[in-house]
Amino acid sequence: MSTREPQDARLEPEPEPEAEHEPREAQPGPPEAEHEPPEGEPGPQAARDPRRAWHRLLRAGAPRATRANALAMLLAGALGFAIIAQVRQTSIEGLENLREDELVRIFAGVDRDGDRLGDDISELESSLERLRGQSTNEEEAQRSAQQRLEALGILAGTAPAHGPGVVMTVRDPERQVTAPMVLDAIQELRDAGAEAIQVGDVRVVADTWFTQADEGLSVSGTVVRPPYVIRAIGDGNTLAGAMEIPGGVSATVRRAGGETDIQISDEVEIDALLTLSPPQYARPVPTSTP
Repeated sequence: MSTREPQDARLEPEPEPEAEHEPREAQPGPPEAEHEPPEGEPGPQAARDPRRAWHRLLRAGAPRATRANALAMLLAGALGFAIIAQVRQTSIEGLENLREDELVRIFAGVDRDGDRLGDDISELESSLERLRGQSTNEEEAQRSAQQRLEALGILAGTAPAHGPGVVMTVRDPERQVTAPMVLDAIQELRDAGAEAIQVGDVRVVADTWFTQADEGLSVSGTVVRPPYVIRAIGDGNTLAGAMEIPGGVSATVRRAGGETDIQISDEVEIDALLTLSPPQYARPVPTSTP
């Protein structure tokens, strides 16, 4: 008769003998008192590691993706694209696509600039020549000043003069030629272009005056006796013609019982001089220095 083992019977392994346990060494780890530092602040380990410190510094300085940064980048890109497009368009078009009136205006401006620069160049070249010939210019200025001084001396009666002109002799046997008649002769000679006049031994200038005297005429206080010799420098034919006009000086002298003798000469000497005295009241007007 066979016997069966109960179904719930199981074979149980034999218990192994308890192994002797050796105490393990404690693994080093962070002390419980230490905590992770807040983000962005270097901890003690980071302070001891230079590479981690530089990594944190670079990460802190890197730009962050914000809405303002994105908008600035978009605007900068659009501006750069517009500038590039404008430069390309200008380089492509040039002058060939401009209208005729625009080209004419450009060419006219170029011509005006060229003319202005040409004038500036000419002026600078003239200034350079003047500076190079400064000594020559000084000599020319001195010569011009001397010529003007001599001309003023002739007009003022302080310098002798010679040149072509006429010598007119007025004879007055009956002492009927008056001072107004001689003054009329002087005025006619001046109107005819006489540059220097002398009556007897007296130089005639702007302030010369005539009056009657017992022995003849008084010319600026100097007595001149007949015959009256009048010398004048100028165009001889014109001066002589002015004395002979109908009803003029010669006709008036003849009606008074006198005679006139006019000689045209290529060389008339006027040697009477005046001594100028300074004016008592008149003063020159000051001029500003350029």
